[in-house]
Parts: sequence; structure tokens; C-alpha cells
Amino acid sequence: MIVGVELFFVGIPVALAGSSVLLAWGSARHAYLRSRFLLWGAASAAFGLMVMAVIARATHEDKHYDDFGSALQSLAAINGGALLLAGLGPLTPWLLGVLRRLTARLSPAIRLAARDVARNSPRTAPPIAITMVMTAIAIAWMIVSVAEAAQTRAGYFPQARSGALVVDVRSDDPAVSRAAVQQELSGVPIAQRDAPNRRGHFSLEVKDLPDTESIEPEGFIGDRALLRYLTGDPDTPYDEGTAVVVTPNDIQVDTVTIFYTDDDQETELSSKSIPAIAVESADPYVNELFIPTKVVRDLGLGPEPIELIVDPSAHRTTEAEQERINQRLGGDLNTYVEREFQESAEWMGKVAAAIVVAVAGALIAGGQAGAGGRTRRVLLRVGAGSPLTLRMFAAGRAGWSMLCGTALGTFAGCVIGLFLAWPMTASIDWEVLPRVSFETPWWAIALLAAGLPVLAGVIAALPRPRRP
Repeated sequence: MIVGVELFFVGIPVALAGSSVLLAWGSARHAYLRSRFLLWGAASAAFGLMVMAVIARATHEDKHYDDFGSALQSLAAINGGALLLAGLGPLTPWLLGVLRRLTARLSPAIRLAARDVARNSPRTAPPIAITMVMTAIAIAWMIVSVAEAAQTRAGYFPQARSGALVVDVRSDDPAVSRAAVQQELSGVPIAQRDAPNRRGHFSLEVKDLPDTESIEPEGFIGDRALLRYLTGDPDTPYDEGTAVVVTPNDIQVDTVTIFYTDDDQETELSSKSIPAIAVESADPYVNELFIPTKVVRDLGLGPEPIELIVDPSAHRTTEAEQERINQRLGGDLNTYVEREFQESAEWMGKVAAAIVVAVAGALIAGGQAGAGGRTRRVLLRVGAGSPLTLRMFAAGRAGWSMLCGTALGTFAGCVIGLFLAWPMTASIDWEVLPRVSFETPWWAIALLAAGLPVLAGVIAALPRPRRP
């Protein structure tokens, strides 16, 4: 079932984009039908553009989008991009002829290389179409990844103070979790977060608090060490009977009311009000309510440890230390270190792989331009038998093939990426985050478009040239 779904979501756009290779071959092979191939290609590209535009329009609003419906819209937009790529396939042999005419004033090696690539278009057009498709995929992937990263960064909310280690406590044996942390972080102070027993109800209410929704209803229950972790200030006043609102807001708080039952069968809530103060938090994301453990214990709610926290002010846990703690815990419990938003670099590897395939297509096209015996003999006479001339000829065939592929691929990749950025960043959460702008990586795109033909030419010129 899963394999079938993956084939559906991946196989269809791959097949559509891959058809550009066949259309490029057909347009080059049957020159007398080229106008018909170009017409088919124009229709496919226009329909693909229309599909992407409609999906982008349908997903441009900042609202909740259904999870399954959003996936279908994204798939439709991806297929629209694949249709655009398919439609550009027949342009490949046509563009080779246009580019060839632009070489009239260039060196003989480049001019003859461009002629070879264009003259042998039935063999060179298909691999150039592959270059076009992979270049477009690389650029579109780059744009979409940057857009998704910007949206994810805007919606990221830290789960703890920056650099803090949070370790879940084993309910049946809390000492096991503490021992694992102490063995690895010897001498480092550990704060403990408690929670009331789960048999009944427990909630907190703070009157006249501007932003009560961002405060957890169960608060942070603990001792002096936990309060210092929340405030980031070791001099924060601590009293076993006083609650503390730790917030970046400038507010005044006098009391906190605790509503509770000690049995889940009870329907009537008991309540208790305790004095409270407000303290400014060191971290702007910390907006929490601290309750001393003694208060909960006096209510008969039997507080139990649920988390251990290593204050980043005392020690910033490294990835290696976290891994060793995980090994000591045996994988039964979760550990988490707040390292703020970390942008994934996975997309870079995929872009690099697409670029490698694109360059390989150009090199194949350069090699498929023909044995070039007659052309090479003419070139040797013109260049006085210089090996450098032969290297320039090999570089010209590969670079010219790459130039043709990147010219079409860059255009298609920019169009597809900018259209796909809308459905790919549509919100499927009920709490909708407004769409944020992102910096389109134009410099990276320009570097690819200008640098890939040079790279292909340099690679093709590396082997020692063979004389005819």
C-alpha cells in the first residue's frame, strides 16, 4: 500500500518530466515534424503553467488547509511543473540551432563544437533534455526549500531555554533518569520539574494576566533550582508559599488560584489562592507560571517528578553528551536539547545530486556529438595541430550542451519553484501562521546558470585529447 502511494506521488511526475527526453528525440529525429512537436510542447507547457497558477492562487491565503487536500494540491502543482518540463523538451533541438548561429564570431574551436552538437541533435538532444530537467529540479528544489525553511523558522517555538537539556523521568523508578544524567554530567546541578498525581483535576488561574493562553495550565512545579532555570537569575526571590509568574511582559500579579480535585470521580472543584509575584524572564520565549512543590504537596496531590532539566546557565549540553545519556537510559526515555531553529541541509544533498546528473547529461551529449574525425582534422589544420585546440573543442561541445540545458532548465526551475512555494508552505495546522516572505536565492541560481557550462567544459577538457 505504502509503495503504491509513493509510486503514485513520485512516479507520475517523474514519468511526465521524463517524457521531455522522448519529445526532444522525436523533434530532433523528425525535423519535418518539428513544428508539430513544438505545438504539442507548447500546449503541455501552457497547461502545466495553468495548473501551477491555479494551485498557487488556491493556496495563497493564510488559512487552515486540509491535510489530505493540501497533499493533493501539492501533487497537482508538481505534475503541472512536470508538464512544463515535458513541453520544453521539443525546444532543445530548436535552441541548439539558434545558439549555433550565435557562434559566428567566436573561436573556431567553439564554433565547430556548436556545429557538431547542433548537427547531431538526434543524439545530443535527449541527454541535453536530461540536463534541462535536472537543472530545473535543482533550482526548484532550492527555491522551495528556502521558502519552507523561512516558514518553519517563523513558526518555531522553543520547548525550553536555549541550550537546556530536558530528560523525561521514568515513572516507575525516577532515580534511574537522575543517575544517568549525574553519571554523564558529574557535578552539574539538575533541576526537577514535578507534576500532581493524575487521578484528579489540576489547573491554575491568574487574574489580570495579559497573555494567559501562552501559560501552561499545569504550570511549572518545582523547587528553587527550577525557578532559577526559568528566570535565568540565581538571585530570584524564592518562597515555598509564593507562586511566580515568569514573563517578558511588564505586569503586576498578586494572587494565583489553584483549582483541583484529588480524585477523577469528583465533579466539584476545590480551590486555593496563594500569593504571587511577577519576575522578568531572561528568555523572551519563557512565559510560565511557577508553583512551589510544597504548595502542591500540602494540597494532598502527591507531586511526582516528570522531567529533569540542566540549566544552560550552569552547563550547555553537547550532542555527544546527549548521545551518551541516551545510551545510559537505554532508549526508553526521551532527551531533548533546545538548540533553537536548525535549518536542515538535507535539500543541499539532493540539489547536488541533481546537478551531478545534469552535468553528466551534458558530458554525454558532448560525447554523442559524433566522432568528429573530419571536424577534428579541420580543427588541427586551423590550430596548427595544437593539443590545446582539441581540448577547447571537447570543452566547447560539453559546455555548449550544458548551456542549452541550463538555459531551459533555469527558466523552468524558477517558474516551478516560485509557483510551488505557495502550496508547499500552506498551513495544515488549526493555529494558522501568516505566510512570511523569503529571500529567493537568485545569486545561487545565477551562479549555477553561469557556472555549470564552465564546469562541464573543464571536465570535458581534462582527458588527454586523441588525434584523428
